[in-house]
Amino acid sequence: MSIAIDKEIIRKFDVPGPRYTSYPTAPVWSQEVDERVYAGILRDFGRSAKTLSLYIHVPFCQMMCTYCGCNVVIRRQEDKYGDVYLEHLSREIDLVVKHIGGKKPVKQFHWGGGTPTYLNEGQIERLFHKAAENFDIDFKGEIAIEIDPRTIDAAKLKKLRGLGFNRISLGVQDFDPQVQEAVNRRQPFDLVKECAELCRELQFQSLNFDLIYGLPFQTQDSFLRTVGKVIALRPDRIALYSFAYVPWLKKHQNKIDPKLLPSNDVKLDIFLAARSAFLAHGYQAIAMDHFALESDDMAAAFNNGTLYRNFMGYTVKPADEYIGLGLTSISFLQDTFIHNCKVLPEYYKLLHEGRLPVDRGKVLNGDDLIRQWTINHLMCQFRIDKGAFKDRFHVAFDEYFSREQRHIARCAEDGLVAAGEDAIQVTELGKIFIRNVCMGFDFYLQQDKGPGRFSRTV
Repeated sequence: MSIAIDKEIIRKFDVPGPRYTSYPTAPVWSQEVDERVYAGILRDFGRSAKTLSLYIHVPFCQMMCTYCGCNVVIRRQEDKYGDVYLEHLSREIDLVVKHIGGKKPVKQFHWGGGTPTYLNEGQIERLFHKAAENFDIDFKGEIAIEIDPRTIDAAKLKKLRGLGFNRISLGVQDFDPQVQEAVNRRQPFDLVKECAELCRELQFQSLNFDLIYGLPFQTQDSFLRTVGKVIALRPDRIALYSFAYVPWLKKHQNKIDPKLLPSNDVKLDIFLAARSAFLAHGYQAIAMDHFALESDDMAAAFNNGTLYRNFMGYTVKPADEYIGLGLTSISFLQDTFIHNCKVLPEYYKLLHEGRLPVDRGKVLNGDDLIRQWTINHLMCQFRIDKGAFKDRFHVAFDEYFSREQRHIARCAEDGLVAAGEDAIQVTELGKIFIRNVCMGFDFYLQQDKGPGRFSRTV
C-alpha cells in the first residue's frame, strides 16, 4: 500500500526512541540481577513445565562492518579463538543446566553473532552436540543460524544441514558496491546468489535475508536495484532494518561520514519504495520491518496473533521462556531479563571461577508486565483489544492508562491510531511510526528527560 508522507510529518515524528526489542528497555536494567538471582530463577524454571527457546551467541567477526550495532569481537580466522570460546561456552552450558536440574525441551534454537560461521566445521559440530546433549531439542521446530556469505562454503552448509539446521539467515544489507565499500562489507551479488541457491538445493526449510536502509550513498533508485535482486532470489523472509546511527554507543560508527547518509525524508522514501516492491511481489508485511511469503511460518504467526518480538527482531514464539548463552547474550525467564557480560576477558574469568557470567538485568514488576504486554501487542499485532486486556489484567484499559489518554488522543489526531471503545487499531501511517506510538506507554522513558540514548525513529 502506498502512503503519502510529507516532510512535516517526518520532522514531527523523527525523534530518538527505543526499538522495543524488550520492555523495559536495556538502559534501565541494573546490577540488581546478578548470578545469585539468575541461579534462583534457573532453579524455579527447572521445576516448571515450561518449554524453551535457546539462543547461542558467537561474537567473532573477521572485520568490523562500520554500520554494525551488534556486540562483536574482531579476530583473524584462526581456530584457536573458536576453541577457547567453545571451552568457556561449554562451562556456561554446564552451569545453566546444573541449576535447571535436567534437560529442558527446546522448541526453537538459534545461533547468532557476530558470525556463527566464523567457527570451522568441527567446532560447529562440537557446539551443536554439546547443546543437544544438555537440552531436549525439537528437531521439528525452528533451528536457525545467521550466516555471513563470505565465511561459508558448500561443505560447511552441508554440515549445517546434516546437523539439523533448517533455517538460514543471510546478512546481505545492500548489493551496491559503493555502499558496501563505505560500510566495509564487500560482498558480491554472485556470492550471495550461489549461497542462496545451495541452501535451496540442500532443502533448508526457510531462507531469510537481512537488509539495512539508511546507509551511506543509498538512494531510492540504488536500493530498489538491491530489492529487485533480492526478489529474484525469492527468500522466504526479509528483515528490512533501519540503520541505527549511534556513534556515541558504537565508536566504530564514527568512521561513517554523516554527510554521506541519506536525509531523513530520503531514508523514509527508501523504506516505503522497498516496502511497496516487496508487497507487489507476493510478500506480506509482517509488523514493522519484516516481510514473508504466505507459506512461511512467520506469516502464519502474524496472522494468527502469535508473532513475538525480542532481541532477534520479529520471530515466532513456540516456547514459554528464552535462554541466551555466550558473551552479551540475554535471557528472559520467570519475568526477568538477564544480560551476560559484554567483555570477553571478563566472560572467561567468571567461567574459570565457576560463576554464571551475569552482568545485569531487570526483574519486572506488575506495571512492567502490563506495559510489556501492551507494547508487544502494538509492535506485533498493531492492535490493542481492550477486552483481552481486561481479561488478562482484571482492570479496564482506559482506567489503567488514564494518564496515557492524552497520548492516545494525540496519536488519533495525528492519524497514527483509530481509538475506539473496544480497541485501539494502528493505522497504515501508524505502522510506519509504531515506535512513536509505543513510546507514550513507556513508563521509564517518561521519567528520563535527558539527551536521547536511542537511534532516531526515522
